[in-house]
Amino acid sequence: MSILSGKRILLGISGGIAAYKTPLLVRFLKKKGAQVQVVMTPAAKDFVTPLSLSTVSERPVHSSFVEKYAEDNPRWNNHVDLALWADLMIIAPATSNTLSAMAQAVCNNIVLASYLSSTCPVYVAPAMDLDMYAHPANQKNLQTLQENGVRLLDAEVGFLASGLEGKGRMMEPETIVAQLESDFEKAAPFYQKTVVITAGPTYEAIDPVRFIGNHSTGKMGYALAEKAAQLGAKVILISGPSALEPQHPAIEKVAVVSAEEMYNAATAVFAKADIFIAAAAVADFKPKEKALQKLKKDQGLEHIALVPTQDILAHLGNEKENQYLVGFALETENEIENAKGKIQRKNLDAIVLNSLNDDQAGFGGDKNKITYIDKTGDTYAFPLKAKSEVAADILEQILNGLENTP
Repeated sequence: MSILSGKRILLGISGGIAAYKTPLLVRFLKKKGAQVQVVMTPAAKDFVTPLSLSTVSERPVHSSFVEKYAEDNPRWNNHVDLALWADLMIIAPATSNTLSAMAQAVCNNIVLASYLSSTCPVYVAPAMDLDMYAHPANQKNLQTLQENGVRLLDAEVGFLASGLEGKGRMMEPETIVAQLESDFEKAAPFYQKTVVITAGPTYEAIDPVRFIGNHSTGKMGYALAEKAAQLGAKVILISGPSALEPQHPAIEKVAVVSAEEMYNAATAVFAKADIFIAAAAVADFKPKEKALQKLKKDQGLEHIALVPTQDILAHLGNEKENQYLVGFALETENEIENAKGKIQRKNLDAIVLNSLNDDQAGFGGDKNKITYIDKTGDTYAFPLKAKSEVAADILEQILNGLENTP
C-alpha cells in the first residue's frame, strides 16, 4: 500500500501547455489511494478542461471564487476550507506568472488564494521555456518560495513547446508521484511498522440475549488507529462491539465480541506486530456457564457464578520479544503506584493511565485525560484533550520510547 493512500491532495493548475498532463497526474495519485481536489486558474482552462479533471478526480473542479449554477443561486468556493482540507498541495504546472504571484503573495485567483491559506506542505512543479526558467527573476522567485517552505519538483530537461530543447519541462506525472512517496515515507515515523490496537468493550454472554459488559465505546482505540495510520503505519484494529468504523484505508479491522475472541485475535497477530497497544476495556470476569436458552424473569436468578477471563496483556508480555507493548489502566485509587505495578507484572514498555476524575473524560466522551508512564518510571501527565489529540500524544511518547530503546 502506498504511503499516499488516504492522503487528501489539493492540485492547483495554472495556465501553461503542460496542463495537458494533469489528468494523468490525477489518475496516478488516485491509483495510489489519494483523494484529489482540483482547483485551476481561468487561463488553465485554455489547456485542459474542467470536465476531464472532474471525471478523473471524481470531484467538482473549481476555477473561480463563485460558481453560478443559476443567476439567483451563486455558491462561494471557500478557498480556506479547501486549504484546510488538504494534507498536501501541488501546483503543477506552475507558470512564471503563478510563481511570481506566489512569491509576492498576490491573490487574484482561487489557486493563489488556496496556496496563501494553506498550512500543509506545498509543492510546485515549474513549467516554462528554458530561457524563461533560467531568468534570474524566476530563479529568485523559486529561491524565495523554497525559503518560505515550498518544496520544488524541479523542471526536467527535454523538448519544449517552443521547439527548443533544455530545462523547463514540467516533471513527468510518474516522477512527481514517486517524489511525493519518497518524501512522505521519510517523514512518516511509523512507515513500514505494523501497529496492533485493541479497542472497545468485550461482552461476556449470560444467555443468548444478555451479557456482562461495560461502557466503553472504543473511541480512544479508534482514534489511536486513525492517527497511527496517518503516521504511516499498517494498523490491525481488534475491536469489541462498537458503533464506530475505521476510516483510513491502512486500517484492517478484526471484529470480536468476547474476551476469549479478543485473546485469540491478539495472539494470532502478535508475532507480526512492531507495536501493540491494548486500549480495549476487556472484561476481567465472565459467567462460568452460559445458559443455552434465554433466562425467564419468572424463573428467578439468585446469582451468576463468575470465573476470570484470560489475561491478554500478561500473556503478551510473557511472549514479547521485540514488540513495544503498551497497556491501559483505569484506576480509582493509588493510581500512579498501581499503574507502575502493572508495568512490572505484565512486562510492559509503557502504560496509559486513564482518569475518571474529570466529568468530561473517560468512557463515551470525546475527550480524555491521561498520564503516560514508561517502564523506567518516567511519568508524563497531559491535560484534558480531544481523544484525537490524546492519540497523537500517546503515539509521540511511543515514538520517543522506540528511539531510546537499544
